[in-house]
Amino acid sequence: MEAPAFVRLAAHPLRWALLSALAGSDLRVRELTERVGQPQNLVSYHLRLLRDGGLVAATRSSFDGRDSYYHLDLDRCAAALAETGSALHPALRGEPPPVPYGRIAVLFVCTGNSARSPIAEALLHRRTGGKIEVTSAGTRPKTALHPDTLQVLREEFGIDFAGQRPRALDVVAGRRFDHVITLCDKAREACPEFAHHPRRRHWSVAEPSGYDAFRRTAAEIDTRVRHLLPDLVVAQGKEARP
Repeated sequence: MEAPAFVRLAAHPLRWALLSALAGSDLRVRELTERVGQPQNLVSYHLRLLRDGGLVAATRSSFDGRDSYYHLDLDRCAAALAETGSALHPALRGEPPPVPYGRIAVLFVCTGNSARSPIAEALLHRRTGGKIEVTSAGTRPKTALHPDTLQVLREEFGIDFAGQRPRALDVVAGRRFDHVITLCDKAREACPEFAHHPRRRHWSVAEPSGYDAFRRTAAEIDTRVRHLLPDLVVAQGKEARP
């Protein structure tokens, strides 16, 4: 995949220097050559590329009409930066994350299903308002959720998950899921293929030990969940197309 146009333009050191110089003031070519310490023919060449890319414009001097001032289009730069972020990941559009709608099933998997995967389940359920089906399971489930899991969900996010119990992956393996997300490296290796070929992804999250670690882990998972939401919407839109 080719990099967005803004990245290709701005990534060049001299063009970045020109953009930086023009961010604060309109300047003539000879002033730009002094700012960046490069010969005029080279500066003019890169200015032409920036003009062709729509980031820089030139206007004739109203004083004598013989010189030109170069002007940076900051609105166009802002739009190009937003497009660049969106091309990298839909969560970087700078908008509130959209909420998927109906008939999406997500499965989170870790080894014990007592910490990371139930935290992810609870947080995705909360952020979607229960509008999608969220499940978690473990390849080797524990007998109960870790006490710090319950505490961090309750104290940091206001979620009461006390009624949840770890479940074995085998119990849900026959269900249809649109997305399967593993949260520990061991579970990724042990997680089987699913008959309906869900979209697979892996979040390599360290197993927490101690309440402070649980808080950091929950915060990391919540960030990942927020960034997951636009991906779920994009994937849903692709699947809905005829």
